[in-house]
Amino acid sequence: MKVFKRILKVVAWLFLVLIFFLILLYRSDLSPEYIESKYKTPESTYVNIDGQNIHVRFMGEGEPIFLLHGSFSSLHTWERWQQELSPYFLTISLDFPGHGLTGPNELKAYSVSDYSLLVQRLAEKLGLDEFHLAGNSMGGAVALQIASDRPDLVKSLNLVNSAGAPAIRPEPRQLNEKEPQKSGGAWIFKVARNPVFSKLLLKCTPKFLFRMNMKEVYFDESKISDEVIERYFELMLREGNRQATLDRLTGPRGSSVDFSRLNMPTLITWGEFDRWINVQNGYRLQESIPGSKLKVFSNAGHVPMEEIPTESVAEYLGFLGVEIRNDYFSAPKMITHAD
Repeated sequence: MKVFKRILKVVAWLFLVLIFFLILLYRSDLSPEYIESKYKTPESTYVNIDGQNIHVRFMGEGEPIFLLHGSFSSLHTWERWQQELSPYFLTISLDFPGHGLTGPNELKAYSVSDYSLLVQRLAEKLGLDEFHLAGNSMGGAVALQIASDRPDLVKSLNLVNSAGAPAIRPEPRQLNEKEPQKSGGAWIFKVARNPVFSKLLLKCTPKFLFRMNMKEVYFDESKISDEVIERYFELMLREGNRQATLDRLTGPRGSSVDFSRLNMPTLITWGEFDRWINVQNGYRLQESIPGSKLKVFSNAGHVPMEEIPTESVAEYLGFLGVEIRNDYFSAPKMITHAD
């Protein structure tokens, strides 16, 4: 009986410690007003698409380029790229529903196909008959879907550590092996899909998780700033974004790409040390898209446009036909626009 009472006391203490720990981790939602006051840029605007105000950032003029961000991210991930591209092109970045300043969608339209249609509707509203597409991670999968559905709209395609590569079909002998298959992907996706932990994440979202996330997506940890971590953290806490993220990760993917329709010039770039989407996916995309070019950066992880912005955007500019200056005393000139 004494042993049983001691066990009960230990369990009770552990329970109290757990409750106290969860209280420390509790994070309330941040209001849209606070988020907007801190993260809206001078070039930000809102465009109403099918009843939802989409946060969009326009910079530059010329042929349009849509810049599409990945999961847990926002249009801010393209900050340096927009600055470098805008002297030559009209750059358009946006926060997908459930991300950044856009916030949640009432219809829970968070699939790759939903986002693909959103970009097409935005292009239509802006009166754009053709445009270039660049997408990172999930944004790359969205770009692939648009290019597959409407190749007539897409002048060129740039896939940056993109999701959406054709899956590897296991050989018959592999199906009979007793050894369990290892599941890939970032740990945050697995946690978010867990029915127990996902509920906790709705209210208990510790900042250190975002620091851990950033260490996974960057190759060089010294480039991770407190400012960037805080931005990712606070934009996730924007009212409705946490629930939207869980709805997105547990909902249908909703995409089907016909690679035979991708006849536009295509550049594939990859950080060699990507721990979220392995570089082998880049090689599979290159094999699947006729005439595509693959460039692997040996000094980057999952988000080259953040980690090595100058080097990665220079590769893209060269692909688009902008002659990169060898010195800063001569003006750059246009060659072509990847027609």
